[in-house]
Amino acid sequence: MAGPTIYDVATAAGVATSTVSRAFTNPGRVSATTRDRVLAVAAELGYRPNPHARALLSGRHHTVAMVVSDITNPHYFELIRGAEMRARISEYTLLLVNAEESPRVEWEQIQRLSPAVDGFVLAASRLPDENLRQVAAQRPVVLMSRELPGLASVVLDHGEGCRQVVAHLASLGHRELLYLAGPRNSWMAGTRWTVLRSAAEQAGMTVRRSGPFTPKVAQGGAAADAAVNDGATAIVAHNDLLAIGVMQRLAQRGIRVPEEVSVVGFDDIFAADVCTPRLTTLGGAHVDVGRAAVELLLTAGSRPPDDAPRITLPTQLVLRDSTGQRQ
Repeated sequence: MAGPTIYDVATAAGVATSTVSRAFTNPGRVSATTRDRVLAVAAELGYRPNPHARALLSGRHHTVAMVVSDITNPHYFELIRGAEMRARISEYTLLLVNAEESPRVEWEQIQRLSPAVDGFVLAASRLPDENLRQVAAQRPVVLMSRELPGLASVVLDHGEGCRQVVAHLASLGHRELLYLAGPRNSWMAGTRWTVLRSAAEQAGMTVRRSGPFTPKVAQGGAAADAAVNDGATAIVAHNDLLAIGVMQRLAQRGIRVPEEVSVVGFDDIFAADVCTPRLTTLGGAHVDVGRAAVELLLTAGSRPPDDAPRITLPTQLVLRDSTGQRQ
């Protein structure tokens, strides 16, 4: 037997169906007395609004898509948690999408989902700038771990963070630094290299770059071999996963960390504190990044069209056992 419809509620409450719809989807446009009467009648009849019908009537799906470049990377756990918490407070559903480090997959998924969501939070997007602007022309977009003029974004302050990394290594007596770069189309990889190079040169350090490397533990072997051939005494890896893989390979080759080589990562994932040696890394409040990104997305409609906020949150250098005095 079919359940009660919006027409049944409208008839019983003595109002138009559009009023019933507004009582559920936009209650601010209905008087408190009318809204209370509609909700009471709906509860008495056992009526529950159809989410698809609500979307058609209101133009909103109450669903936000969060696209991450690699769902297997623990770095995204806290970003996702923060985003989901903020979405849930506003009674939105967070839809998680894995782009598999592929701009093609990312673009295809976004195009497929665009008609069914209210906006996108893109974490470390690998899409070209022109594709990001195309997406933003279709739906509200907020970037995480990437910046692009004209689009809202939330990032950690990796500029200041990279300078802290270089200052730390210089204070330990290191004079040569090797950056093991991440994916070629990673905005963050390019940003880190620019700051590391500038800060190292100011500190009187020789700085070089090797890569790109896929930011996974499995790529650490090739990255470590490249570092050994380079001869640098300090290694800064694109992320913690790559850094952990590097340390594993160095141990296989009998090279001691940090006695012979110091290693630094990025992200401060949970494994950074349990690997051997424990990893020095640049971290930050990733849960706040996810929360702020969804906040910007949900308030996009209340801002002027040319207002694209850029939020920068602080980073923190976490000192552990993988860095030490140059021997």
